[in-house]
Amino acid sequence: MSTTAFRRTRRDPLDVPLKVTFPFWVIGSALLVLFPLYLIFMVSFAPGSAVFGERPQLAVTSFTTQWWKAAFQSGGLTSPLIKSLAVASVTTLLAILIAAPAAYVISRLRPAIRYSIVIGLLVTRMFPEFAIGISVATRFAKLGLLDTYVGLILAHLIGSLPFIAWILVGTFETIPIDLEEAAQIDGASRLGTLVRVVFPVAAGGIAVASLFVWLYSWNEFLYARLLTTNQLTLPLKVFQAIDRGTTQQMATVAAILTLPILLVVYFLQRYLRPGALTGAVKG
Repeated sequence: MSTTAFRRTRRDPLDVPLKVTFPFWVIGSALLVLFPLYLIFMVSFAPGSAVFGERPQLAVTSFTTQWWKAAFQSGGLTSPLIKSLAVASVTTLLAILIAAPAAYVISRLRPAIRYSIVIGLLVTRMFPEFAIGISVATRFAKLGLLDTYVGLILAHLIGSLPFIAWILVGTFETIPIDLEEAAQIDGASRLGTLVRVVFPVAAGGIAVASLFVWLYSWNEFLYARLLTTNQLTLPLKVFQAIDRGTTQQMATVAAILTLPILLVVYFLQRYLRPGALTGAVKG
């Protein structure tokens, strides 16, 4: 038997233990991630006696919706929920419309120029957001953008555009130029090629980038705190519940904050596949 054949048939002694223990690692990791979510929803639906009795229960058999009803009937949750949904959705849409064409152009530049621009995009995210936020809030106050949807959306775009552009540059780099040339030979315009060929192929990367932007805007606290005096966002409502509310109120508001995230991830999961961000750090 040749040396090459011997190397091919030789087994690593760790192969079998790794294959046996791998399912347990997966299950353990999943439980580690899902257990905090379970606690939040369990406390928000559990009677107070089940959670704060002499023997707190992890598996509650009786449920109540009184905390959820109280959260919405109080009238202080609907407006923050609508504001957070609107701001996050519009921010994501504008970020894609602005950053996707720009990232495509950057991805087709020479490697040296492209690499310099990508590094520049990353450098803009290294500054402390609090320092930038103070300047933005001061300027927006002079422009009359406090307590407005427009002001909050513009502030969120400041933080999300460099990051989403960096992601999409790597996504567009993986798309062969031959596809564009073939489409143009068939008579497609430059814009038609971008819309009908490039963007559909890059759908996975765009979905991942959209998810990151939406989550950033949905959970954002600093700009919401600096630019809001009356109409709160949902993260500010969670902070208010933590500062003043009971444990059940905190868990309920936190569950309401988490639920749309789970729904968004569920609807985008078909686009979230391995390799969607391949090439994001290529030079």
